[in-house]
Amino acid sequence: MMTLWASAAILAAAPAAQADLDRLAATLGYRYTILTNRPASCPTGVPRCFEADIAIAVPDSAPSLPVEIRYSLVNPVLKIDSEVFDNRTINGDLNVLTLKPGQSLKSGQTYHVKLTGLGAFFSRNHMMPNAMLAAKGLTPRVIAATRTGTDADTGLETLPFVALMTDEAALARSAPDDQTVWRTPERAFALYAERGAATPVDVAILPKPMTATRPAGAPIDLSKGLRVAIQGFTRAAIAPALAGLPVGTVPLTIRKQSGIAPEGYRLTIADGGVTIAAADAAGASYALRSLAQQMAAEGTTLRPLIVEDAPRYGFRGLHIDLARNFHSKAEILKLIELMAAYKLNTLHLHLGDDEGWRLQIAGLPELTEVGAYRCFDLTEKSCLSPQLGADPARDATTNGYLTAADYTDILRAATARQIAVIPSFDMPGHSRAAIRSMEVRYQRLMAKGDKAGAERFRLVEPGDTTRYSSVQHYDDNTLNVCIPSTYRFIDAVIDTIAGLHKAAGVPLTTYHIGADETAGAWVQSPACKGMMAKTGMQPKQLGAYFIERISADLARRGIAVAGWSDGLGHTDPAKMPANVQTNIWSNLHAGGVAEAHGQANRGWKTVLSIPDLGYFDMPYAADPNETGYDWASRGVDSFQVFGFMPGNLAANAALIPNILTQPKAIADSMPLQSGRSIAGIQAQLWSETVRRDSQVDYMLFPRLLALAERAWSKPDWEPAYVAGTGYEPNDPRVDRTKLLAGWRDFAGRMGVQMRLLDRAGVTYRLAPPGARVSGGKLEANAEFAGTPIEYRTGGSSWTRYTGPVAVTGAVELRIRTPDGRRASRTVTVSP
Repeated sequence: MMTLWASAAILAAAPAAQADLDRLAATLGYRYTILTNRPASCPTGVPRCFEADIAIAVPDSAPSLPVEIRYSLVNPVLKIDSEVFDNRTINGDLNVLTLKPGQSLKSGQTYHVKLTGLGAFFSRNHMMPNAMLAAKGLTPRVIAATRTGTDADTGLETLPFVALMTDEAALARSAPDDQTVWRTPERAFALYAERGAATPVDVAILPKPMTATRPAGAPIDLSKGLRVAIQGFTRAAIAPALAGLPVGTVPLTIRKQSGIAPEGYRLTIADGGVTIAAADAAGASYALRSLAQQMAAEGTTLRPLIVEDAPRYGFRGLHIDLARNFHSKAEILKLIELMAAYKLNTLHLHLGDDEGWRLQIAGLPELTEVGAYRCFDLTEKSCLSPQLGADPARDATTNGYLTAADYTDILRAATARQIAVIPSFDMPGHSRAAIRSMEVRYQRLMAKGDKAGAERFRLVEPGDTTRYSSVQHYDDNTLNVCIPSTYRFIDAVIDTIAGLHKAAGVPLTTYHIGADETAGAWVQSPACKGMMAKTGMQPKQLGAYFIERISADLARRGIAVAGWSDGLGHTDPAKMPANVQTNIWSNLHAGGVAEAHGQANRGWKTVLSIPDLGYFDMPYAADPNETGYDWASRGVDSFQVFGFMPGNLAANAALIPNILTQPKAIADSMPLQSGRSIAGIQAQLWSETVRRDSQVDYMLFPRLLALAERAWSKPDWEPAYVAGTGYEPNDPRVDRTKLLAGWRDFAGRMGVQMRLLDRAGVTYRLAPPGARVSGGKLEANAEFAGTPIEYRTGGSSWTRYTGPVAVTGAVELRIRTPDGRRASRTVTVSP
């Protein structure tokens, strides 16, 4: 994301005073407005650009200070048009506005900076908060006008300094062939009507079980609670799943039984009791979770039910990025419990990236003393620079790390719920937090005269004059893969993590190295030049060399390597271990099918981390008020995730468009070989735009439940895979009638699940209602069952919507949670 630093000299030169700076930061006006994503022209060689305006309002009687404003903007600034300001990019997304020579600002005046940026700016939530006012010799202060707020009704974070986006023609699209339109209330109404009303709930279990039948017999009264008898399992192995069930006298028998698939179970509610059979503790736990969900739907009187169930995929994962913005241990523990409830079994913790290092490592305190914090210090001796609109306070929720004890607590909680934890520190690219932290260590030890100690874990080579720019526009975020100290550092990190797993009684079985590379790195490195001269390698092979070497080191420890598919794809399979996990993250419309099949054909454990449908940092809909990046999709709602066909990737062309919202065919140019398969599915939440734990909930839920269903249950509408078969948009081989029937059933079950999410304190997203005014009457509908719609006119009190009602003017509408405690964003329709 981006942080904004604007430099403004207020009035003439008076001695700078901290009190004056504080007062100016508290009163300076600041307004960011996106003008257009389709300007008349872009700078030469730039295919897409946007224009925006920054309005800086100097208060009356402003103190006279030579100041600057620093700000974050994730889109590179191409140029600015201002009589008084120049712009300079510091690094990454951090920019600074400085006064032109001879210019000054005057009290009571408003100054405009017209900015041209690379790409497009589709959401007002792309703008980063916490622009900072700075002056030489003084402590910088956040400009109060740029701080985030909280909406009283929704509980969502707000950016009060960013203007509303209302001009769809200028702002919804950035290219002539872009077919994206905003999801207005009227369009949402048509969409929800097409999908159909939710089916009344019978079996509420989610993910949907393989089979669920209703035998004859009398209902069972569970009001007196359950008396548990366990055969073949320890109580501890299933304790978390038992915890939510009432204790009493009705028999609940749980027994271990052969012949049932791994993680599968048979749940029988009949003959006055409940019986569970499973081959392992995971299956028994999942049966208990299913029982709890059905009790939430039916209450304490359950009709007879027999469920036979097993997962489609053995890998069902969730990736959480703690590096870009930190998220609390409490939030991770809450997510672990929710993962167990919805039968997800792998937690991928992203703990290190450019903007943060989030795990305490023995012997390397700088990693967390410096690398876990972002603040005002541009020398980066006490913290990292304030990228991504960071709140510079050391106790800000976006700062912080997991202690060793925190991490072992997380491991134990996950293991108790049959969830494996995969730790990840991205390397060799995306490693700026580690690099800067180890530079502080280097300087500290050099000051003590300990040259050998200083160089032991240094991650850069002083003589490397290479100039490069990463995808996130850093010029110093890539480990040098040709120096021994890089590998000593990685060994130390892995040793510590393996030790923490051992202390928790949970062996480290898989370690995710990231494997992201940076184009153009190392070309002027003396060490790399020497290694290439000695081995005959080319510069483009250095990244693969690093991955192959670390993978082999992990294999010698008995640890499987995991990485992202692009970096792993550059390796020589013959030089990789037998046990490799690859996370496929290419869009389906941009080579993802071929990449997934190609890496599965290598014999690798292939996990679908498809951005089109599995990156939950993308917005729910093409709506300028929704949060999220949009490079992979303009909108990914629960319906689209629910419709995913992981067993026939090309068939998804029938349901999802490309990034320009264009329906396009997908070919199967790299067929999946006989005997090869997909290992599973993983949801991803990257946190550049996610600054609060409540936002984690919002971006994940309810989409994560749709993904959990697709990871567990095969969709009825998915055609059987036939090697080499491509699909067209709206292809009739994908049975849309079955898809819509499945969705209506899912939407009905979600009415129950949202009540459970309310009880768990989850701040899930409520999709604003669809609505239209037709023939003078208001009509409205909702995405899911069990979410009341409210409306009002003229600022009156909210009224429950029960059916079409006559209206004469503009109408505001919103959705409420089943428990009535939260509301969706408010939308407006007019006759």
